[in-house]
Amino acid sequence: MSSQQHTRSTSSSSSFPTSDVLAAYGWDAERDTEFAPYLGHGLIPGRIARVDRSLCEVVTADGTVRAAHGGGDLPCTGDWAVLETPDDGREPFVAALLTRRTSLVRSQASGRSAGQVLAVNVDLIGAVVPLDTPPDLGRLERLLTLAWESGARPLVILTKADLAADADDLRADVEAVAMGVDVVVASAVTGEGLDVLDAYTAGQTVALIGTSGAGKSTLTNALAGTEVTAVQAVRGDGKGRHTTTWRELVPLPNGGVLVDTPGMRGVGMYDVGEGLDRTFSDIDALVADCRFADCTHDSEPGCAVLAAIEAGELPQRRLDSYRKLLREARWMASREDHRIRAERAREWKLIHKEMRRSPSPKK
Repeated sequence: MSSQQHTRSTSSSSSFPTSDVLAAYGWDAERDTEFAPYLGHGLIPGRIARVDRSLCEVVTADGTVRAAHGGGDLPCTGDWAVLETPDDGREPFVAALLTRRTSLVRSQASGRSAGQVLAVNVDLIGAVVPLDTPPDLGRLERLLTLAWESGARPLVILTKADLAADADDLRADVEAVAMGVDVVVASAVTGEGLDVLDAYTAGQTVALIGTSGAGKSTLTNALAGTEVTAVQAVRGDGKGRHTTTWRELVPLPNGGVLVDTPGMRGVGMYDVGEGLDRTFSDIDALVADCRFADCTHDSEPGCAVLAAIEAGELPQRRLDSYRKLLREARWMASREDHRIRAERAREWKLIHKEMRRSPSPKK
């Protein structure tokens, strides 16, 4: 079942007395059922609003608490957590995490093979693209690939429409590459498109992704109806400043919850097979008509992709972008396979070392 099919509702027969606070943050009947095994053990549910090193802020039925975490899967903004609140005065801590329905992941900026989880349990991912400069279609394709791969529904938000004289033309360019994705033109200055975004985000958990200076924080404040995050002017060279330095859940007046993520200078691919197919669904459809099953769309005879380019039906830029992301995704996959093999080798080395230390049984 997709994240959009989960309804946020409370049930009179539910095993946990769900509060309006948790319901406003996305608690529903299925979460209620998932939490049932923890009842009667002094444990309570909550949603992680922010993670700060070894501590995190967790929204519970009785308010927001600071809780420690450690061991097992590291919590992320958006996680539903099982909290233990000791009676001896110790601070609460995260005992377990409920199932993640969706997960927004990119490759580590450091080049490590492990992925960086940006947000989880998100229903809608808004790829924010500013119109004060011509949209970078290649970067947008990267953002959409991550969004599709997460399991959430993508949405393209073209911000700063008040600074673009040709917003309609730019929107047409974006729609040509945003296959199956709605595109909304918005301006926090004039209010254009905010009512449309309010309808999209109502009752949803929404994550905004994009570069620094794209207008994510300004848009967050506009949708929240108050200044919940600081806003800085774009630098003189046109590049944005990092206004948001952490990921935090922001409740919206329409019953939605928003995650304003830090600006991403690098949008690295990580385990994006399905996401790549969805972003480049036009190329994926053509591949089925290629003469050879292993066609690389380079120079093979009977290549449907190259034929579409020759006929002017597919831009060369689009194929170049697809190839680049595919190479990057395969490279990251090979690094991940190497990392797993290395970890298994280290584990076996420790086991063999321990076996050599153990005394041999006496005959």
